[in-house]
Amino acid sequence: MRSKTAKLQSEDVPTSLPHEVKTATSESAWKVAGNLPASFRYAAHGIVYSLLSQRNFRIHLFMGALVFGMAIWLKLSINHLSVLVLTVTAVLVLELLNTAIEAVVDLAIGRRYHPLARIAKDCSAASVLVASISSVIIASLLLLPPLLIQLGM
Repeated sequence: MRSKTAKLQSEDVPTSLPHEVKTATSESAWKVAGNLPASFRYAAHGIVYSLLSQRNFRIHLFMGALVFGMAIWLKLSINHLSVLVLTVTAVLVLELLNTAIEAVVDLAIGRRYHPLARIAKDCSAASVLVASISSVIIASLLLLPPLLIQLGM
């Protein structure tokens, strides 16, 4: 007789992964990193996967590069640059976590609808939205005054 856990695992977990996940992973992705280089390699796989499959990650990365370009052009102080690095990084990290949460939820429930799955996905997406809005406000506060001076206004 199978246990309840075994029954849940066999019936509730999808037997195959979405196509884009199959092509972006390898068998080594399912192993625990045995050394530090392997850990970095797995992290790089996550970043590459996000770059290739997540439109919003690419948008946030582009906007971050634009902000840093403006900050360098406007000769912002190291302190202001540091704040920008933290805010842009927070948005990128939350986007990566959002991707991970969505993948885990999809893995756990498959193609079925569950209200808790919706809450998990919506809340993880909301965390990225809140961080993005905060990042825009911070960038505006740090970039607008020197930009207006540079433009002679």
